Amino acid sequence: MAQHHGGDDDVTSDDVTSDDVTSGRPRAALWPQPVLDLLARDPSRPVFEDGDRVVDAGEMRDAIARVVAGLRAAGVGPGVGVALDLGVSPEAFAATVAAFTVGARVCGMPPGLAPEQRTDVLARADVALVVDDARLAWLLTSPPAPSVAAAGRPADVARITWTSGTSGRPKGCVQTYASMSAAWAPYPEQWPPAVAALAPRLDRYLVFGSLSSQVMLEYAVLTLSAGGVLVAARPPGFPDAIVRHRATASVITVGRLHQLVRAQREHPADLSTLRALLVSGSPLAPARLAEALEVLGPVVFHGYGQTETGMIAMVSPGEMLAGPAVLATVGRPPACVDVRERDGELWVRTPAQASGYWGDPQETAGVFADGWVRTRDLGHVDADGYVHLEGRARDVVIVDAQLVHAGAVERVLEQDPAVAEAYVGARPDDLTGEAVHAWVVAAHGQVPDAAALRDRVAASLGALAVPRTVTLVDHVPLAPSGKPDKSALPAPVVTA
Repeated sequence: MAQHHGGDDDVTSDDVTSDDVTSGRPRAALWPQPVLDLLARDPSRPVFEDGDRVVDAGEMRDAIARVVAGLRAAGVGPGVGVALDLGVSPEAFAATVAAFTVGARVCGMPPGLAPEQRTDVLARADVALVVDDARLAWLLTSPPAPSVAAAGRPADVARITWTSGTSGRPKGCVQTYASMSAAWAPYPEQWPPAVAALAPRLDRYLVFGSLSSQVMLEYAVLTLSAGGVLVAARPPGFPDAIVRHRATASVITVGRLHQLVRAQREHPADLSTLRALLVSGSPLAPARLAEALEVLGPVVFHGYGQTETGMIAMVSPGEMLAGPAVLATVGRPPACVDVRERDGELWVRTPAQASGYWGDPQETAGVFADGWVRTRDLGHVDADGYVHLEGRARDVVIVDAQLVHAGAVERVLEQDPAVAEAYVGARPDDLTGEAVHAWVVAAHGQVPDAAALRDRVAASLGALAVPRTVTLVDHVPLAPSGKPDKSALPAPVVTA
């Protein structure tokens, strides 16, 4: 499988299966052909469970063929924009694969967007068709397409993954078909060691939220490739969903991991089926990681990745238990991933990385350069190849695995007439991994209303960006450089 780096991809449909002389690995089939082939291989194999419904591979492929026919009849083909406004179900998975099969530019709608943000995303994405539950039901009434094969053009945009909008305006991360075709998830012979240790544990993988999530879809493909079943989490909470569905694996944010550990200490549930929790999002302190391994057992896989890059590194529970020093790392990169440190900051190059941001050349130029992706995270790689994270080069708070840009929140707070200055920062939080906290300086003769300020942020940026606390200060401390020193701000007082 060749390494492709965003806009530098030059694969054509004629050579996606030829050998790559630079890597020595065979090029991959055009996305999503590996998924279509996998479903065709064993039609009677269960692949998706939703409550009492069990959908086998043959039924899933039939549903994909019907949606393919419906999309083609609606004029959707290579290069045409399609928005998927769907949750998690067998039909939603079929629609996702079908949209890629016809070669569309697939725009996944992130849940929780404000109405204005949703309108803005659809306008900017140049979408010809929005597929929601009602439209999907109609598409599924189409007779199955007689031919179902990947029809995308390698250089075309395959997917736009939108951020949550907490930067003020959602940002679309772009992957081409060539880039998505270079992913290792469908190919067991190319799995990195930590993923090879994970794969046998994916017998029953809980799926929740939205399949437009890059992480959710990537591990869904990995699960099917490993012979497992996707299980719709209803209800989606922990530990109930694990117990109810006898789940063996799931993705979990740092905040929810903390809550699960606390719940297991106080009121243990039967988690005997659980074999893997894939921790994503906020930084995880070594002591809290060790506690999770102690309470939950050797099931925690810790990793590091970004929407722009996909997985960068991962560490298995076996590695962490064998060497406690490994707890302070986020694992080792696969052989196909390059990680370099430049002026204290990590730059990476992965086979399936994005090529830029949709309609935003300025932001693209600041992150993507010469085939590399600037992570905007500070860190280094040690002599054993493990990646250490040491901070951030950008001012963000990671709330439930979603980025909240401090500057956007500060600008909203400063729109209040009672606020002269506003400063926003992150503090660790057991509920969300990190939480947003605000410090404000009052305008002359004014008294800021904390509740009104929080409501203002919620209306502009959504619930994720709302400060957990708003602290009134006389002034902000300054660093020797003369710039505001957020680290020297007083500790926020958190109330129940």
